[in-house]
Amino acid sequence: MRTTRLLPALMGLVLLIGSAMPAAQTLGEKERFTAIAMVNNTRASGSGIVQIDINRWSTSSERATLLNTLQKQGAAKLLDALQDMRPVGTIKTPDSLGYDLRYANQTPLPEGGRRIVIATDRPIGFWEAAHRPRTIDYPFTVIQMEIDKDGKGKGTLSYATKIIPAGDTIVLENFDTSPIMLTEIKAEAHT
Repeated sequence: MRTTRLLPALMGLVLLIGSAMPAAQTLGEKERFTAIAMVNNTRASGSGIVQIDINRWSTSSERATLLNTLQKQGAAKLLDALQDMRPVGTIKTPDSLGYDLRYANQTPLPEGGRRIVIATDRPIGFWEAAHRPRTIDYPFTVIQMEIDKDGKGKGTLSYATKIIPAGDTIVLENFDTSPIMLTEIKAEAHT
């Protein structure tokens, strides 16, 4: 099991511990991000292409709902609130069906470009739901990307993750894996 502590300022602005400052969002333009996903842990290694389509950005109201739920009711209820949200886009590989993303937020970076955080519930297969192994306790997928002003960047994808509130910090606990590194990210408008 691996735990990643994220800076309060970073997560305060972009994930669920929102600040009073509204997040910078596009005016509804759809965007596609393609990246090379690099997996390197004790169980598997390799790389492949991942495609993330954002059809809309999460609203301030949606961010506030998630924040309120996490702070007052905890991560289990956060999962319920996230699952109730209207999808913001999809994620897929070339040989898979896409699955829905539930939260997408972007904030500007001081040197230009932007930081993007995407969160969703993790797909749970029939066997996992029926047998309820320990992985069932890691229901979130969190993607973090930094995109420069030219639309290129890098990031991470944490697939089987717990979101744990810890004071003014959020802790992402990954089930026995390191985050998947996203390299050669390219952003483009899509229809």
